Amino acid sequence: MISCLIIDDEPFARQEVADLLDKHDDISILGQCANAIEALQQINLLKPDLIFVDIQMPRINGMELIAMLNPEQTPRAVFITAFDEYATKAFDNNAFDYLLKPIDETRFNRTLDKVRSNMTPQPMANILPSQLPHLPCYSGSKLKVVATADVEFIVSDVGGIHVYSAKGVSHTQLTLKALEEKTMLFRCHKQYLLSLNAISEIDITDTGAEVTTHLGAKVPVSRRYLKDLKQLLGFV
Repeated sequence: MISCLIIDDEPFARQEVADLLDKHDDISILGQCANAIEALQQINLLKPDLIFVDIQMPRINGMELIAMLNPEQTPRAVFITAFDEYATKAFDNNAFDYLLKPIDETRFNRTLDKVRSNMTPQPMANILPSQLPHLPCYSGSKLKVVATADVEFIVSDVGGIHVYSAKGVSHTQLTLKALEEKTMLFRCHKQYLLSLNAISEIDITDTGAEVTTHLGAKVPVSRRYLKDLKQLLGFV
């Protein structure tokens, strides 16, 4: 049995895929997600074998969602797009699975046959964004999209990954490693990432340094990262 999630901001589009999948006894639908933040949570929780993901979702699109996932745990993906045939040549050239809206059932069934024959996730580095302009966050029961440019710093502790910005504190399921790789935030401590634009002043200490941000927060800088920070700021 192949487990899957359907990810699309349009309810009718999600239902269209669900109706087509209902005709296949070897496919189990774990759920439907209306945006990338819900999808990220469900993928991490349910670990589906396969996702059907719309590329053109608002705020955080399908490509950005895939870029947020752990490459070692990324499920097989079938992209859904309203692009014309010319635009989808990039997918054809890389042998990626995609479906054009409105979905043709014959093409849908061929795509499923292709997926069944090889469930190995495909390398996607060449089509995914290298930087994330937005971060999927939550605060209590509220889902939030935080612009990466607004982030002052991010800290990891036993309670999770906490994102500090001018709009307050929220939390994300992204790892510090993923955030370091996919944003311009600087690793200043084993538990902290820092925006260089957020630095108001730096106080040198015996163990490294302490940064004061424009919002008045205190962020530690380990000795091992202090030299790199000085270089980036033009002090060396």
